[in-house]
Amino acid sequence: MSGAFRIPGAGRFSQAKTARFSFDGQSYAGIEGDTLASALLANGVHLVGRSFKYHRPRGILSAGAEEPNALVEIRRDAARKTPNVRATVQELYDGLDAQSQNRWPSLSFDLGAVSDIASPLLSAGFYYKTFMWPKAAWKRLYEPKIRAAAGLGVSPDQPDPDHYSSRYAHCDVLVLGGGAAGIAAALAAAETGVRVILADEQAEFGGSLRFESGAKIDGQDGFAWAQAAVAKLAAMDNVRVLSRTTAFGYYAQNFVGLVERVSEHLRTPGHDLARERLWQVRAKRVVLASGAIERHMVFADNDRPGIMLAGAARTYLNHYGVAVGRNVGVYTANDSAYAAAIDLKKAGVNVAAIVDLRENPTGPVIDEARALGIEINFGRAVIRAGGKLRVSSMTVQPKNGGGERTIAVDAILMSAGWTPSVHLFSQSRGKVAFNDETKRFVPGTYAQDCVSVGACNGTDGLSATVDEAYAAGAKAAKDAGAKAAKSSKPKVDASESWSRGMLGAAPGAGPDTTVKAFVDFQNDVTAKDIRQAVHEGMRSIEHVKRFTTNGMATDQGKTSNMHGLAIAAETLGKPIPEVGLTTFRAPYTPVTFGAIVSHARGPLFDPTRRTAIHPWAEAQGAVFEDVGQWKRAWYFPKAGEDMHAAVDRECVAVRKTAGLFDASTLGKIEVVGPDAAKFMELLYTNPWEKLEPGRCRYGIMLREDGFIYDDGVVGRLAPDRFHVTTTTGGAPRVMNHMEDYLQTEFPHLNVWLTSITEQWAVIAVQGPKSRDIIAPLVEGIDMSDEALPHMSVREGKICGVPTRLFRMSFTGERGFEVNVPADYGQAVWEALWAEGQKHGAAAYGTEAMHVLRAEKGYIIVGQDTDGTVTPNDAGLDWAVGKKKTDFVGIRGLTRPDLVAKGRKQLVGLKTRDPKVVLEEGAQIVEDPKQAIPMKMIGHVSSSYWSENCGRSIALALVAGGRDRMGETLYVPMPNGVIEVEVTGMVFFDETGGRLNG
Repeated sequence: MSGAFRIPGAGRFSQAKTARFSFDGQSYAGIEGDTLASALLANGVHLVGRSFKYHRPRGILSAGAEEPNALVEIRRDAARKTPNVRATVQELYDGLDAQSQNRWPSLSFDLGAVSDIASPLLSAGFYYKTFMWPKAAWKRLYEPKIRAAAGLGVSPDQPDPDHYSSRYAHCDVLVLGGGAAGIAAALAAAETGVRVILADEQAEFGGSLRFESGAKIDGQDGFAWAQAAVAKLAAMDNVRVLSRTTAFGYYAQNFVGLVERVSEHLRTPGHDLARERLWQVRAKRVVLASGAIERHMVFADNDRPGIMLAGAARTYLNHYGVAVGRNVGVYTANDSAYAAAIDLKKAGVNVAAIVDLRENPTGPVIDEARALGIEINFGRAVIRAGGKLRVSSMTVQPKNGGGERTIAVDAILMSAGWTPSVHLFSQSRGKVAFNDETKRFVPGTYAQDCVSVGACNGTDGLSATVDEAYAAGAKAAKDAGAKAAKSSKPKVDASESWSRGMLGAAPGAGPDTTVKAFVDFQNDVTAKDIRQAVHEGMRSIEHVKRFTTNGMATDQGKTSNMHGLAIAAETLGKPIPEVGLTTFRAPYTPVTFGAIVSHARGPLFDPTRRTAIHPWAEAQGAVFEDVGQWKRAWYFPKAGEDMHAAVDRECVAVRKTAGLFDASTLGKIEVVGPDAAKFMELLYTNPWEKLEPGRCRYGIMLREDGFIYDDGVVGRLAPDRFHVTTTTGGAPRVMNHMEDYLQTEFPHLNVWLTSITEQWAVIAVQGPKSRDIIAPLVEGIDMSDEALPHMSVREGKICGVPTRLFRMSFTGERGFEVNVPADYGQAVWEALWAEGQKHGAAAYGTEAMHVLRAEKGYIIVGQDTDGTVTPNDAGLDWAVGKKKTDFVGIRGLTRPDLVAKGRKQLVGLKTRDPKVVLEEGAQIVEDPKQAIPMKMIGHVSSSYWSENCGRSIALALVAGGRDRMGETLYVPMPNGVIEVEVTGMVFFDETGGRLNG
């Protein structure tokens, strides 16, 4: 048996296999095709959870993604525990193990329910007014207890052993929603030949056709038509059909995020099968067919297990073959609930009574219900529900007051109407409009290339929905570039029509009573909470939302937002549009971290980048360090050498003969176009218009505030082409910085930016013998000082491959940087290395590079600057064009604080004891004997032992540093105070003569 409430012959899975599962340790049977919710209901289980604040018993409310109550933990093993899974979405598989949440010690007996008794002390906004006294209790009592109680479910405590995948996709038309509207739109678009993606969150397509027993399309039952149409679409080469796929976010430029549940429904997923797949889709046109969400009725104790939405009960009956009770009551303010009552009655379920808040509604469904002998009570309200762990009765009263009557029931189906699902439309930055006649927010002003169709557009009736959607799909395809094609629009033969319903609280929910008439089930927000928020001064619905937490749970107010808005508007005495609508934010439904992170975890959390020369360095025994995402050779130790000995040897070799250094990680950007020089003038402090092709210049880039952002050498290859180098770590942000300004501030400039960091391997050959090493291998470039002076660039060949040869130096020695296509990087390096061995050259790493540049006083952005350093502070005033009238940061440089005396300036430091090496980051003071806390006047930014200088050297940022030349300052350290002398920044070859060998 698959459950006592399973109706033989009903539903669409009557021939399916049995699937065993457990809930809170109790074993049950369901069938394949069930959701966990339908399987529990088939076994008569309605109590599935406890509410967040009051720990009240809660049952299944819905049959879809809007579910606020039935949140459970799904366990596969110790490492595979997923909290807050909606039982209405989780598909059943044999062996599924589910646990209820937010209760102790058990679901039926929860000690946390004491908070329901104490609810008068926990009204809306209580957390803004309590826990203030005594002050000491916050840290020791209040905060620990609040943190322990916070949250729903328990986070997994072991690493996730599953893997996730991600894909990028482009299409012409993306259709979101697989109901009648979405399928019709997809058919119209697909038949033109354009690329179409159709996605729906359910396992089966069909939307409301899953429960609408009166729908017929093209001569078929509505659901059967949907399956046939989707099969037709899936067979088309230009269509991708994605079931179990939720569109969770609609971003700029028709970029939509989707999450596909790949294996959550499988008993034993293969190891090669992803658990979830993230789809990142860019579409020319988007068709939103996201349907509508049924609203509940707001009345006293409307949260009892067994009280659910009428449409959900109908889904469980017509799709899953499950009766939600044996003696059902119906409370409604629109026609759709009548259809649920009729279907249940025809299936043999007793319908105790229909209570309709409307006075004298008429229509076919009302006539049919009456003909079936169902008791109908017009103009009446359910003022409260009886029972505790399961609803047992509903108390009925004329809506304007009068005698009460209690009717025994084991389930109550309710419907206050349907709310268009405008979440994705709103995320697209579209502006909704309020239809005063139907009392619904519907899509208004569009911000992107999308269109809403069907129920989410406020369209009533199946025939009108299909017509609208089919036309929209055809137009979307045409707008995406398709040619008109002959097609056959689906014909609706029979359909159902529902009236509009009501918003806000029903009679019996206030306004002056203290009953708990729930608006937001998950966060325990009641009608009186909304009214209290207004009485306490909240006027905007956004403030009401935060004061009460209405709509802030994991369901994001899918069933509660409109009721809360209506109650607030009524209390304020204002029309609903004047109160406003809360912001719909992504994600539409919760998205797992696994889906978002995908492969980017463990070793892949931050990609490891290696240069083309990395294998050679590895073979030579190099020790590597991480610089951003790059692995860089730190130093090359020989037998018996420690790091210091290796670095000393490398530094001396560069100064005496030559050294080879892998500089491939430097950021490289090509700036190309007729306005390239104008663009460079605006992005850098230096002048560029008059820089001749073939010459280089050191450039400084600022932020708007005038502080140094990056630096690097720039070579002008042609009048319209610059080869820009950046710091290794700064390459991505500089590219983004340039692109941002080009697109937003200087769009009139005819310029293209291309990152070429990984296209070129860069080999720095530095030292007196550098030209002798390179010259034998170079073709087509005159290597003489006259033809190739310092700070110049030439294009030619080396070892037979193209090269951009820069004459430049970051060591102060004669130097060259050989740029070659990365594929040839190691081969050219090996050729240069072989040539270098004839001259006693050494390979050197990043540590030696740091020492060599510090000996010459060359700065490293991010080490000798800290985000508050200007060109003047760094001694680089010479790199700021004095005649320039505009560049990024020019106004920032004139701010009073940036030109004030006493700013920290970059200077050199020499310790009194030349053998003492300062610690980088160490603080500097004028008087080491002053009282603690001492006044710090600067800090050490770079510090090394220099074998070439025979002593320690350091750079530091010191207040008024350049005015302190020769002064003695102090560096307090745990082991004593170190005396230092303020000096210039150049420690080796102060005249710069070695640049020319």
